[in-house]
Amino acid sequence: MVPALSRIGTMILRCGRIGKWLPLQCSRIAKRRGPMTIVDLRDVTADMLAQAGGKAVNLGALLRAAERVPTGFCVTAGPLDRSQILSAYEELGAGPVAVRSSAAVEDAPDASYAGMFDTVLDVHGPEELLAAIERCRASAGNARATAYAVSDSRSTVVGERAAPAEVGDPGVEMGVVVQRMVAVETAGVLFTANPVTGNRAEMLVESGAGAEAVVGGTTDVDRRVLDGNDPLRQVGERLEALFGAPQDVEWAIDKDGQLWILQSRPITTLFAQPPQTEGPPRVYLEFGHVQGMLQPVTPMGMATLKDLIRAMLAPLGLKVEITDIGGRLYGDMSDLVRDPIARRRLIPLMAVDFGPRAQAVMRHVLNDPRFAPQRRRSRRRAQSSNSAQPIQSARAAEGAGSGGGAHTSNSVQSVGSARAGGGAQSSNTAQSSERTPTSEAAQLGNIAQSSNIAQSSDVAQLGESVRAGGSARKGGDGRSGRRVPAVGRAVRGVVGALVDPDRARVRLQAEVERIRRQSADDGRELSVGERLALVREHDERGGGADAIIWPIVAGMLASALPPRLLGEVARPGEIHAVLAGMPHNVTIEMDLALWAVARAATSADDADLTEFLRVYGHRAAAEVDLGVPRWSEDPAPVRAALATLMRVSDPEQAPDVRFARAAEQAEATLRELGVRARRRRPVRGRVAIFLLGRARRLAGLREAGKFAGLYRLAELRRHLLAAGADLAAAGVLASADDIMFLTLDEADDALSRADAGVGGLREVVAERRAWYERECRRRSVPVALFSDGTDVEAVIEAPADPGALKGVGASAGRATGPVRVVHDPATARLEPGEVLVTATTDPGWTPLFLTAAALVTETGAVMAHGPTVAREYGIPAVICVPGATRHLRTGQIVTVDAAAGTVTVQGGSR
Repeated sequence: MVPALSRIGTMILRCGRIGKWLPLQCSRIAKRRGPMTIVDLRDVTADMLAQAGGKAVNLGALLRAAERVPTGFCVTAGPLDRSQILSAYEELGAGPVAVRSSAAVEDAPDASYAGMFDTVLDVHGPEELLAAIERCRASAGNARATAYAVSDSRSTVVGERAAPAEVGDPGVEMGVVVQRMVAVETAGVLFTANPVTGNRAEMLVESGAGAEAVVGGTTDVDRRVLDGNDPLRQVGERLEALFGAPQDVEWAIDKDGQLWILQSRPITTLFAQPPQTEGPPRVYLEFGHVQGMLQPVTPMGMATLKDLIRAMLAPLGLKVEITDIGGRLYGDMSDLVRDPIARRRLIPLMAVDFGPRAQAVMRHVLNDPRFAPQRRRSRRRAQSSNSAQPIQSARAAEGAGSGGGAHTSNSVQSVGSARAGGGAQSSNTAQSSERTPTSEAAQLGNIAQSSNIAQSSDVAQLGESVRAGGSARKGGDGRSGRRVPAVGRAVRGVVGALVDPDRARVRLQAEVERIRRQSADDGRELSVGERLALVREHDERGGGADAIIWPIVAGMLASALPPRLLGEVARPGEIHAVLAGMPHNVTIEMDLALWAVARAATSADDADLTEFLRVYGHRAAAEVDLGVPRWSEDPAPVRAALATLMRVSDPEQAPDVRFARAAEQAEATLRELGVRARRRRPVRGRVAIFLLGRARRLAGLREAGKFAGLYRLAELRRHLLAAGADLAAAGVLASADDIMFLTLDEADDALSRADAGVGGLREVVAERRAWYERECRRRSVPVALFSDGTDVEAVIEAPADPGALKGVGASAGRATGPVRVVHDPATARLEPGEVLVTATTDPGWTPLFLTAAALVTETGAVMAHGPTVAREYGIPAVICVPGATRHLRTGQIVTVDAAAGTVTVQGGSR
């Protein structure tokens, strides 16, 4: 028996737009008798997420927006009412239906759970329907969904609250969507932004024959970028505007040529887009990766860091606007790359701290015609020339914790490098290889100038400064009441450090100690307003910056010049060996101090950390973000490291033994290299050995600027937490550390609210905490971005390799590892770091991704479940590689390059 409503429903399905459904208002499928079990999809709203699930909520929004979506209903979480379900099914027409899971966590902005839960298509009859609903609900606890949830939840967050229940827990329930089946001729997926490159201006479509042609990943698909007149592009623009974010849209065309929207969900893996600007494209370079900061910066930390970096860069003449993109610090490099003078120095000056990935990105940008050099007026050119000078000088100025805001650290080691200059350290130096310091320093400037050594910005500036050393040092200074020009101060500071490194080091250490004392808690009782005022004024306490800046720059200069001076005289690896085991590196000293605690401890949990935390308690992971707890507040990370150290059983692997061994080898290498260099290059060789000796006494100081700046950050954090505690007591915030999720202006506003007895900012903080926790789960951060959101690395193709297998990059990244060819996931044994190679994948394969270094398949689509999960796990994936399981053998070492879409066997043989 087929009721009249069935025939009406069939007509509705064929006619399309929901706006024409007014005659059916009297026949709503929603059943609200007793416990809410059945709800018409048109009535599912965002406030029903917990009962109906993410898929149903999105479908409801599509239907209310008059998009052509198959009619249906949602079986909400909770006890099933068989009679209500069958009644709704009858009213739907009792024909073939699609039954889909709709969990609350599904199709969310930060996690798609694509293919993690079950879908049953072409379901006929009441018994099949009930069985399909039970199957979808039971899939909440399946192995692949649980593995996905565990992977997605791994993170360390600031002020972490209790974790939500994971998928698979008994308390997690699931809604189920039941919709009329569409007789599909062609189906596909529309991405309103390119999911691999991030380009927001590109819409990508994949399509094939059959309902599961694309998302199933089992057949070949057609792939194309949409032009402006394509109807699918118009659909994409509407849905992106509806949901306010780029969408992954499943669609189908039926036998009558009608286009149906089957579902729409956010593209979860896209990194944030840079702020929109007028004019030509812009390029942004990520600064935090040099600090090893994958996680985002808290809002308070971001505001403070941006101010500090601006204050540090301004006196050094570097014009780089710091931009918050996805909670990370990006520098707008657009003006520099378009400047005809600055662009020539850009790649070399990035070598030390930004590294080859950033250099490769910027080479690509410099070759992009959109960033071609532009003529500027002479005055602007002069300013730009100055601005090109010291990214590295600025990095060396890193924090000179005491003045002008430089105290944040290596903040401009682009926001810093916590790395040791050359490895471990040593207290001995090769003084026997030195000649008269002043004469060597005088020759240095001439050689640096004539040999074109000045490749990095600080070397370029300081080479000329040292060359002018004699006359510049006779210039005025503060003691005579005359202001010393910036170049004169640089000359005096750098040459002074090279001539007498021990004196320079003593002055630097004294300045660091002064900053420590100045930043200590003086015990005063201050109001919230007074504390916030102190935070705002933190960069106004000057004095002593030169004592930290110039010895660091001198050490960098002394380390950077010798390789060019010596050329082939230095054997491969010799310079690195000389620069290992250097003394006076505060980070290495910290590690050795912890090793000393480990040697004396019987248990990591009971070890006495009092003295260690007195000296190093102002440090932490991601320490340049003042929103992050310091070790003095939470020593758990220190105890974890201590436990690792206590497992060292081989005396030869003890940190102090390895350090001493590196230092001894460095001294021996320097002596041997000195003899050879003076014999083969009497002038340059003598200067190079002089510099290497100075580098061993100065380069280890590089961490001192950051170390000093961290005292200041700890002081600011102390004031902010005290202010936060008062605001929490007033009911404006929920806890003291909530203040880290506000800006300073908002904290002032919170104070005003507290004084006025007005409501607080708890909702704002809760939203930002949720955002922060989502971003903490992000597994990769772009090195550089174009203003359209493109990850620059994702569009850089590797040189053509005729020996490489070619496919399509489906998840960005590059990885090298041994192959593991797998034909059946049930019998697979994948070791950590292996490259999973298979003919195809479906959701049942995804638990293997947890240990895989990369994914290679013979078929598939960018939006198939396998590549989607690979992107969210952050592993590279190359799909559509013909014959991959035949050409590749288990155990071969391959490199998977998603940007090039290649799989290359190391050694070239297949």
